[in-house]
Amino acid sequence: MSETPSNTLQYRFDGPEEAPVLILGPSLGTTWHMWDRQVPELAQQWRVFRFDLPGHGGAPAYPAGSVADLAARLLATLDGLGVQRFGYAGCAFGGAVGVELALRHPERVASLALIAASPRFGTADEFRQRGVIVRTNGLDPIARTSPDRWFTSGFAAAQPAITEWAVQMVRTTDPGCYIAACEALAAFDVRAEIGRVGAPTLVLVGSDDQVTGPAEARTLVAGIPDSRLAVVPGASHLVPVEQPAAVTDLLVRHFSTAWQPAYDSGTGQTAIPGIPVRMLPNPPQQSQQVQQPPQPFAVAEIAPAPDPQPSRAPGRPDPYDAGLKVRREVLGDAHVERALAGADDFSGDFQEFVTRYAWGEIWDRPGLDRRSRSCVTLTALVAGGHLEDLASHTRAALRNGLTPDEIKEILLQAAVYCGVPAANSAFRVAQQVVREETTPTE
Repeated sequence: MSETPSNTLQYRFDGPEEAPVLILGPSLGTTWHMWDRQVPELAQQWRVFRFDLPGHGGAPAYPAGSVADLAARLLATLDGLGVQRFGYAGCAFGGAVGVELALRHPERVASLALIAASPRFGTADEFRQRGVIVRTNGLDPIARTSPDRWFTSGFAAAQPAITEWAVQMVRTTDPGCYIAACEALAAFDVRAEIGRVGAPTLVLVGSDDQVTGPAEARTLVAGIPDSRLAVVPGASHLVPVEQPAAVTDLLVRHFSTAWQPAYDSGTGQTAIPGIPVRMLPNPPQQSQQVQQPPQPFAVAEIAPAPDPQPSRAPGRPDPYDAGLKVRREVLGDAHVERALAGADDFSGDFQEFVTRYAWGEIWDRPGLDRRSRSCVTLTALVAGGHLEDLASHTRAALRNGLTPDEIKEILLQAAVYCGVPAANSAFRVAQQVVREETTPTE
């Protein structure tokens, strides 16, 4: 166990001190105990390092704002321990951390295993709405439905103790850290970069995973040059928990045979490993058979030429890209896609204007945080009677961190200064949006 300052992570070691380090990264809502069934065998060959996400498993509640932030904290922890090079296996959120490490710090990653992972997890809107639900209702709705996302129905019914353990694990997570992790996954998107992952990579997925299933796994294999696929039958999202023997066997084989030699800073060269094996030999027993992977192939896309942008004053960056990013984060991808898709020769210039100046010049200014800007915007929309925009900005206010009670107070304040009829209409619109956004989905 470790004492944990804000720039590092809570961790534990298992296995011989002189052995090479193998890191196991957890999924969102879990603790390092999700790997308990793998550790006894892995620790015979490796110094197994497990860590908890902030606010998970009793770890200090220092929220991480991005996957890159979490990866930096992990590296700071390892630097403090003198660990420079390691193998890495991560599940879901832990897999995102592994991809981030392999892309930004390839010299540190000897070999990689990505479990229930994806270059992009669902949509940003889905994760931001999950954050709204947690902020409004706490973690109980997420905890109660976690077994449905994590396990097959047969396993959940046959293993009530493990099912209850999963529920309690989520329920005891710090809500603020969970919301921050949702925001981190909402912003995570490495689809354009995945071809630069150079570490030998095992992509492992449960055949029945409905969260990040075989389709996402094949996207990773198609994009990562040195990769192979293993599909574990009879397993859902938390495949290390549901099929521990199969996962352990696959990890042992992968990290025993695909450990990339270290980069030699003196010669500037890296030893070239043998041609990677593309098939998994000696499959486990029938109950834990692993499907033979297809041959991975490279995929190249030709990006369309960017639209010409108006010239800007020398030395001043065009705020369009920053504005589009902020607009998506605040209003949601779906809303922005609809607005941009509806633009034509007549309205296209207006969409560029709004993106560049309203979102790039004003919403992106550092003088007010987004919560404060949402307060001002809601009040102004009530005053102007702009009910259609009020609906989208009520959703934005929830995603920016305002609670339903705070939105109610803003509308009550607006009733005094903008008029009761205007506030009456605003309450009807906001009430419907709050119900839609904060009602947990079963």
